[in-house]
Amino acid sequence: MTAKRLLITGATGSTGRNAVETLIKQGFAVRAVVHGEDERAARLRALGAEVVVADLLSLDDARHALEGVEAAYFVYPIAPHLLEATVYFAQAAREAEVGSIVNMSQISARRDSKSQAARDHWVAERLLDRSDIPVTHLRPTFFAQNCVHPALLGAIAQRGVISFPFGGGRHAPIAAEDQARLIAAILADPGPHQGKTYPLQGPREMDYFEIAEALSKALGKTIHYQPVDIDAWREQAKLPPFLVQHLCGLAPGYREGLFGGTDTIIEKVTGKAPMTFDDYLLLTQDALAAARANLHR
Repeated sequence: MTAKRLLITGATGSTGRNAVETLIKQGFAVRAVVHGEDERAARLRALGAEVVVADLLSLDDARHALEGVEAAYFVYPIAPHLLEATVYFAQAAREAEVGSIVNMSQISARRDSKSQAARDHWVAERLLDRSDIPVTHLRPTFFAQNCVHPALLGAIAQRGVISFPFGGGRHAPIAAEDQARLIAAILADPGPHQGKTYPLQGPREMDYFEIAEALSKALGKTIHYQPVDIDAWREQAKLPPFLVQHLCGLAPGYREGLFGGTDTIIEKVTGKAPMTFDDYLLLTQDALAAARANLHR
């Protein structure tokens, strides 16, 4: 019997890579979409994935990637052109007669969001809903990975400060590994989840004061959270303009509790609760060690 073929876009990212690995371990044939040939693509092949280089802003590339696929996971970075990529992916999926799609959206997706990215995700959801392909939308809160990105973690360790325009708002950080388990479960058995929209959260809400405290323990250095006015943060942020606009646009909603809540679906579907932020930090020893080493240079 031929194994069910499943497609994972964003396969070199944390969520996609973990979904590929989970599905292969479960015996599925996995096609992994990457942007180019590099060591990350080589690692996916070593796991047993079929690796396809494709640009999601190319209809022909998307069509080629989706050929012969029964279900697909669609994800796009916080960057311009999400709607173009969504239209191409939906059209290509229809042509390839894909049976179902799992779409990575975001918890702030709203028609009236001040964030361009969040508004685009809401529109992208509606486009996929009209594609005639059964879709499951996932709306994660902030990832646990965000605070341990090497560049950000190094800066936090050096300065001893986390600075965001999020006031005293709270969210339950969600690890990519836990999201990947849910993605794999839905792709493997999409029927019960079709037409559903799931908010994805970790098991424990935290504000950034508590996140700073957890990082202090992990780094062995006191880290302070410094709330900043939205306009002031916009002026000082050294990030791509699209991302800055997104974070500033969602900051009021974050302060009002839009990102709050704890897990209600990951444990139910996968049988395993998502990890806490403290648990996640235990998995990031290499990144933490590198940040600690930089403190002594």
